[in-house]
Amino acid sequence: MKRREFLSRGVPAATLPFLVGGFRCTAYGRSRLLDVLAAAGAETDRVLVLIQLNGGNDGLNTVIPLDQYSAIAAARSNIMIDEASVLRLTNATGLHPAMTGLQGLYNNGALAVVQGVSYPNPNLSHFRATDIWLSGADYNQVLNTGWAGRYLDAEFSGFPDGYPNSTMPDPLAIQIGSVVTPGLQGPSVSMGMAITNPNASYTLPGGSDTPPDTPAGHELTFIREVAQQTQLYGSSVKTAAGKGKNLSTLYPVSGQNTLADQLKIVAQLIAGGLKTRIYVVNLGGFDTHSAQVDATGGTATGAHALLLGKLSLAIAAFQDDLHLLGSDGRVVGMTFSEFGRRIKSNASLGTDHGTAAPLFVFGNSVNAGLLGTNPALPAAATVNDNLAMQFDFRWVYASLLQDWFGADPAELGDVLQTPLFDPSGPHPLQVIKPSAVASSGDAGSPPEEYRLEQNYPNPFNPATVIAYSLAGTSGVTLEVFNEAGELVRTLVHAEQPAGAYQVEFNASGLPSGAYFYRLRAGDFVRTMKLLYIK
Repeated sequence: MKRREFLSRGVPAATLPFLVGGFRCTAYGRSRLLDVLAAAGAETDRVLVLIQLNGGNDGLNTVIPLDQYSAIAAARSNIMIDEASVLRLTNATGLHPAMTGLQGLYNNGALAVVQGVSYPNPNLSHFRATDIWLSGADYNQVLNTGWAGRYLDAEFSGFPDGYPNSTMPDPLAIQIGSVVTPGLQGPSVSMGMAITNPNASYTLPGGSDTPPDTPAGHELTFIREVAQQTQLYGSSVKTAAGKGKNLSTLYPVSGQNTLADQLKIVAQLIAGGLKTRIYVVNLGGFDTHSAQVDATGGTATGAHALLLGKLSLAIAAFQDDLHLLGSDGRVVGMTFSEFGRRIKSNASLGTDHGTAAPLFVFGNSVNAGLLGTNPALPAAATVNDNLAMQFDFRWVYASLLQDWFGADPAELGDVLQTPLFDPSGPHPLQVIKPSAVASSGDAGSPPEEYRLEQNYPNPFNPATVIAYSLAGTSGVTLEVFNEAGELVRTLVHAEQPAGAYQVEFNASGLPSGAYFYRLRAGDFVRTMKLLYIK
């Protein structure tokens, strides 16, 4: 059997057979996109968290157009949210009353609401629509690869040779749960293999440990290499889980909110020093054809309110945790669902499959606010009316790849299977604020601004790396202070030319706790927090 056929049929993922916080962890051993992200993240060490809302979320009761309440009342009087209870973002737009956590992030400049996300000729089947979102395909195109997997394949090859290594010793993507997203499927092979026992050895019958020089022997050698790789990843994840600590008190009791439980694990692994670039979590139950609201308790309660409340609380707790851990500057998250719901509600206190819907991008580095406009609602909607698309979902992917990870925009057209991404044309959507956009230009070009990055890892023990950029020749002083404001270490005190720099801070001999590092370069002064945990 050919290698690609064996992998595609028999070993679709590298499954680590251990639990963290009650969840099985699935580690993606390697794909070319993740290699690119690892390379792009070597300086900024950025993390992307993807939150999939399974079932098709009703966007019109999630992000509410306050300027069109008469049309809402005409279309969905039996499920509409009372205007007085809507959480206002602007005079014209608000959130479902269960989403106080996301309202807080919005008010603090850490939430972007992207309106009307869909694609041309949208499909209303759960399976097909999910496949389109994960593969990045057009409506009439069936792909057996994921958008991320294709990008990886275009940039890197050689799986699984050379990984893990000293530069990237950890899994490049982790999904909390048991289902592997097809979005990371490459064009030739799957991203790993299923391992039920990391301590199992693959040996030939008769006790021979040396595979023969045959096609079958070569495949066995390959399988053993993947198995060994997965075992090493399992060890690194276990180590990080043991070292990581959650600091936020906003998380609900374990078991009450599965999404919060998953995001708590993500924060724990980040805190434990894991270098993983992508995390995938999910929350199901959004297929609300009936009983979307509570018939007796009011339209602000019921199944949809519970789901949105869990989503909002989980993200708010996660963001609070990242802030306390000092990692909120290098993590961005995105929610998505396979489609939205119809404008007009049905007689079962629910909504049927629709098209466009808003999504959220959160983190300190997002281009916060409302991206796009409120949907235009007809005065008398019919059962067939849908919300119009404002942004192709692949525009969001493009911004995250290009602006957050520093990917080459010239490759986006091939990766995202659409001519929309002309590198010489205007940027169609920017979900990352300009000051946080990663550079994808010539590595030899001088930086365009002075910047101080969040240290990595953070928390750390005993060493961490601090990166900074100089737009011109400057007298540079980089110092570390304790919480009392006392100087504990001078890392740099010299004149340096324009460029990007990295300095290691080793805290051996210092007590555990919070410290602050300050960069002075000409008129530029910036102070950031780091956390040393023994």
